[in-house]
Amino acid sequence: MPADAPAHRQRPPAAAKKTGGRRLWFDLHSWVGLKLSLLMGFVCLTGTLATVSQEIDWLVFPEARVAPSSQHASWGTWVAAVQRAYPAWTLESLAAPHASRFAARAVMRLPDGERRFVWVDPGSGRVTGDTPWFNAQRILRNTHRHLMLPLKIGVPLVAALSLPLLLSLATSLVIYKRWWRGFGVWPRGDRPRRLWGDVHRLAGVWSLWFIALIGLTGGWYLVESLGGDAGPAAKIALPEAPTPAPADPAAIDRAIAEAMRRWPQLQIRGVHEISSTSLLVDGQAQAWLVRDRANAIGFDLRDGTVTGLRDGRDMGLHQRIAELADPLHFGTFGGWPVRWLWCAFGALLTALCATGVYLYGLRVADALRSAQRRRPT
Repeated sequence: MPADAPAHRQRPPAAAKKTGGRRLWFDLHSWVGLKLSLLMGFVCLTGTLATVSQEIDWLVFPEARVAPSSQHASWGTWVAAVQRAYPAWTLESLAAPHASRFAARAVMRLPDGERRFVWVDPGSGRVTGDTPWFNAQRILRNTHRHLMLPLKIGVPLVAALSLPLLLSLATSLVIYKRWWRGFGVWPRGDRPRRLWGDVHRLAGVWSLWFIALIGLTGGWYLVESLGGDAGPAAKIALPEAPTPAPADPAAIDRAIAEAMRRWPQLQIRGVHEISSTSLLVDGQAQAWLVRDRANAIGFDLRDGTVTGLRDGRDMGLHQRIAELADPLHFGTFGGWPVRWLWCAFGALLTALCATGVYLYGLRVADALRSAQRRRPT
């Protein structure tokens, strides 16, 4: 710049360096978003829908819908109804109703190896029908988790998106000056680029905590997929049935009563390993942010003895980290209010991917128009 240039056009070296550094972070933010936006947006969308996938199945399948009931039949009654309705099928597990208008859901295996869901009205103990195993929940969760690819390929591929997601979070905090003031800045609508830029920033500011949460839990899934998993929890020994036979509903009810006597804090969510000789009961108890399987108690149904007990509070640090990843990632720890909150912020995260691509496209279009105007005629 000439020495006699106007003073207002001269930028101090420190300011120029600071602006150049922010520009570098901005270019990195744009590059990461552009290169991975379609895949990341798709994964975010499927994850958003996966948080409410059981509600989607409830809308699709009338067999899953029941009238609310103030009193429920016993677990043994449900088991008896399922075994009576499908005597040639094998009962593998039975889950408590997802919500007040949901039926209890059993997983049954057909003689040819296929699995199907069987639904039971929790109040009357009446079977309402069966539905395919490959439902909306299965499709969305498998797509979100590994893109329907082989697990060894798909899981690390999807989990690796946590790294650019966290990088986008870090760069956004650098390029958005005084971002903490942006929570109440309403988008300006005078032109598309400014409008969608403001929408992108507003959605991003409100989603900061959620982006960090999803990025960190996704990073843990990446660690697990590369061999850093915590390993299985302590296994509860269960007796094997000499020959396949239906479970005794009365013995199941006695086992459930014994489980509640021994562990009053256990909120039973499901029964598994159902046979004429064994039963595994699991659910939520005193341990926070763990999956249902972290709390379990096993029974020998022949005499009602307890074969083992697993308490989530007894797990080591590595196992507790592994257990809390799913509840935090999918918002399953606080009932429907938390899951719908996760769904809303998942939609915001998906919108961030879409608006980021659109803004980049607008900048490219503006640059092309500017280049054409500068081109000599």
